[in-house]
Amino acid sequence: MLTSLQARVEMRHLQRENEAQAAKLRELELQKTEVDKMKQQLKAQAAELTNMAARTDVTENQVEALKRDNEVKQVAFSTSLLASGSGHIGPFNTNTPLVFRYVVTNIGNAYNPNTGLFIAPVRGAYHFEFYIAAGGHASYGSSVVLVKNGEHIFTAYEHQPSHFGTSANGATLLLEVRDVVFLRLWRNTRIHDSENHHSTFSGNLLFTM
Repeated sequence: MLTSLQARVEMRHLQRENEAQAAKLRELELQKTEVDKMKQQLKAQAAELTNMAARTDVTENQVEALKRDNEVKQVAFSTSLLASGSGHIGPFNTNTPLVFRYVVTNIGNAYNPNTGLFIAPVRGAYHFEFYIAAGGHASYGSSVVLVKNGEHIFTAYEHQPSHFGTSANGATLLLEVRDVVFLRLWRNTRIHDSENHHSTFSGNLLFTM
């Protein structure tokens, strides 16, 4: 049998142990709360780092896009039909693409003097002009068509039985990237050029869109 004194001692001992356990529990709960706060802070920091990385990627992409945009803003070319000498091209019994081989200006290298094709490097509004020289002939006139992706846009035409004549036309076109523009000689017509460069094809980017 426990004496009254022993019982009181054991009760105090148990109380102290309970108080110590309760203190440890409170400390653990505080630690858990701190850990949870740290986890939340780490998550917030990770999210912010992700956002910063995304913003950095966007900024870098914008910088690259601006660099490309500044490069392709400088697009202009001016050409003449014959690289040298004097003479006529045509007539042919079918519509025939013309290759303007004498290049005065080709900023941006969008015009190819080997194929006669202008290929748009960027979406935008482009202005084209073309002038044709027509040597007089009773049977054959001179007719040149501005073509966009195979579509007939505008025509320049001249026909007189003798002497020398000219004609011209132009257009502003909205082009997408890789759209193709060129000049086509109409069937059963001919075009003249010489060292004086009467027959020309020119174009330039007005603005991007």
